[in-house]
Amino acid sequence: MTVIDVFAHILPPKFLAQMQALKPQILDQFPYMKNPLLTDLAQHKASLPADHQQVLSAVNLNPEDFFAPEQAADLCRQANAELAAIVRANRDVFPAGVAMLPMNNVPAALQIIDEQVAGSDALVGVQLFTRALGESIAAPVYQPIFAKLAEIGAPIWLHPVFDDRKPDNNLSFSWEYELTQAMNDIVAAGIFQQHPQLKIIVHHAGAMIPYFSQRIKYIQSAANYADFQKFYVDTAILGNPQALDLAAAFFGADHVLFGTDSPFGIPPVGPTAVIETAVKAMAVSPAVQQQIFSGNWLRLSGQKEA
Repeated sequence: MTVIDVFAHILPPKFLAQMQALKPQILDQFPYMKNPLLTDLAQHKASLPADHQQVLSAVNLNPEDFFAPEQAADLCRQANAELAAIVRANRDVFPAGVAMLPMNNVPAALQIIDEQVAGSDALVGVQLFTRALGESIAAPVYQPIFAKLAEIGAPIWLHPVFDDRKPDNNLSFSWEYELTQAMNDIVAAGIFQQHPQLKIIVHHAGAMIPYFSQRIKYIQSAANYADFQKFYVDTAILGNPQALDLAAAFFGADHVLFGTDSPFGIPPVGPTAVIETAVKAMAVSPAVQQQIFSGNWLRLSGQKEA
């Protein structure tokens, strides 16, 4: 059985070189991005277990955080073209990639979706972050992006970033809160009501939502509760089968996709083995486990299961 990891990261090397040429010390702000598995494709491929594939998305070195709108858009286009080329040259392990968007240039972002994602054989969706340029991802300025992706049927990969207004950000808990808040913002903005077929894959098993689902049920509306269940989630919580069972119980086992956040989490090559063991320890049938390992992704992406 092939295992498909839907949330694995790289840092396309030509894109990184462009960013460093413009800002030579840029990685000093993000020391975790100096991981060689992000940029050395041969080493990255060698780190994968047999019969494993990865859907690749870039780490959050986002051009809009450093450059003006037109330059940010150009950098995203080039990064997307590079990632598409990596996918096409390595189909055996990288079946698809996820595009970057310049969030300080929404018209260009919409154009990039039309030109580089819609109908692409390599880039199957886009990665958005919980906040962009200080705004919630559900802010009105970004809602045309949700509408465009719903229109073409391409998923969103939702990844956390720190909220820079907070002085005590930390990797253990802050990103899970930011994901939870972004999901709440998306539901509160009525985005699923406007676009019922929209597909959003949330990192880290839906963060706090499964654990606090009854608070949602009794504090928010029935419509909101139903909208929270429309999210898809991955399994990237570094193990913990009981927590994965909670995620499957709330979102539905058909909305849980195997994802690891590799190569991060557990050195030196990431948490794939630990998370795979946790999925196999879930209180679900072997058939459901297989759906999590690959079938749900194949169905979501419109492919036939073997």
